Amino acid sequence: MKAAVVTKDHGVDIQDKKLRPLQYGEALLSMEFCGVCHTDLHVKEGHFGDVTGTTLGHEGIGIVKEVYSGVTSLKVGDRASVAWFFQGCGHCEYCNSGNETLCRNVKNAGYSVDGGMAQECIVVADYAVKVPDNLDPAAASSITCAGVTTYKAVKVSEIKPGQWIAIYGLGGLGNLALQYAKNVFNAKVVAIDVNESQLELAKSMGADLVINPIQEDAAKIMQEKCGGAHAAVVTAVARSAFNAAVDCLRAGGRLVAVGLPPESMDLNIPRLVLDGIQVVGSLVGTREDLKEAFQFAAEGKVVPKVTKRPLKDINAIFTEMEQGKITGRMVIDLAMS
Repeated sequence: MKAAVVTKDHGVDIQDKKLRPLQYGEALLSMEFCGVCHTDLHVKEGHFGDVTGTTLGHEGIGIVKEVYSGVTSLKVGDRASVAWFFQGCGHCEYCNSGNETLCRNVKNAGYSVDGGMAQECIVVADYAVKVPDNLDPAAASSITCAGVTTYKAVKVSEIKPGQWIAIYGLGGLGNLALQYAKNVFNAKVVAIDVNESQLELAKSMGADLVINPIQEDAAKIMQEKCGGAHAAVVTAVARSAFNAAVDCLRAGGRLVAVGLPPESMDLNIPRLVLDGIQVVGSLVGTREDLKEAFQFAAEGKVVPKVTKRPLKDINAIFTEMEQGKITGRMVIDLAMS
């Protein structure tokens, strides 16, 4: 089968790769689509360690082709996911308390195990979430990571209907965060980005206020217009966005960190203490979060903006990603030549 495999020089080769035999509790998926995430770029560049020889991809959607003994949650013909949270240990304090993505022995698709950027992929059946029948599989691929990550982040922000939430970075993650915040949580949304095309997209998706921080003082505008945001979700990968997000919050506000810039952010400790500001991290989402995220997309409340590309374009996509040229989400169509 064809697969996008990480090479020693931090590149990606399209290689012929043979899968191992299935084991107890596993299923084989015939892959339809796999989104390309900024985390894939981190992985192939070796930012999380050397993963030479690993098949990339954690935004995968495929049809169950075969199941092994011990599988009861999937059957042949089902459509299921290949997500970053590939498998937890199932018995630690995190797995047993609704925080399974924090499992210390977690396996991650496209990083510690082979992922979905291939014609076929092996999954642990109990960790592969079924896709609703009325959800387009290309759109579902974006929900598998970008969607569930931002849905969970907005949940973690504890935003209430009618309150203001600032979304920093309106790319592949941010435009989904906007839709979940607006259409599921009924919040007022401020979209902040340095890219005017992303802001235009945010407007079309219902943002209540859009700000380009290069041209305007975002924190000042938010403090004047709404007394400061009740919450902020930062999907951008620039340190400056994290620093600015703290300033946009009102007293008692909560900043949820999602993006992964290489630098450290600055924190004004007296401001955090005196104004009761909270800064928390949010890592993807659990299987239950993914089920919910899929369902909201199936109901049309969230519509991912996807562009289908062939597997051979993967390195070009990474170049475009590094250059900031991508709007929405790039999705590998495994049926395209």
